Amino acid sequence: VQLQACGGGLVQAGGSLRLSCAASGSIFRLNAMGWYRQAPGKQRELVASITSGGSAYYADSVKGRFTISRDNAKNWVYLQMNSLKPEDTAVYYCNGYRAAYSSSWVLGSWGQGTQVTVSS
Repeated sequence: VQLQACGGGLVQAGGSLRLSCAASGSIFRLNAMGWYRQAPGKQRELVASITSGGSAYYADSVKGRFTISRDNAKNWVYLQMNSLKPEDTAVYYCNGYRAAYSSSWVLGSWGQGTQVTVSS
């Protein structure tokens, strides 16, 4: 499996979820990993990313609420989401990209992602 994301679900506003993603070595190793999301009627957007060295980026909309991490030994990447808001509702995907290039130039297929629904 290239990329498999899991951990989504239905949660009330203010709640938390932890997303996990297993990636193949060819995508994970030495590359940046990102969490993306796509809400209905909207374009897919990068939510957070982390380089192989651990440097993280967060979109302004999630800064201070989400934390991305990775396990380089197991090829897993995680997204801890706290203080969730209804506007966080979307399908969440993980993917890898070469850190020297755009986060839009992903290395793997998108797959099904994992649905996150935040109720008000």
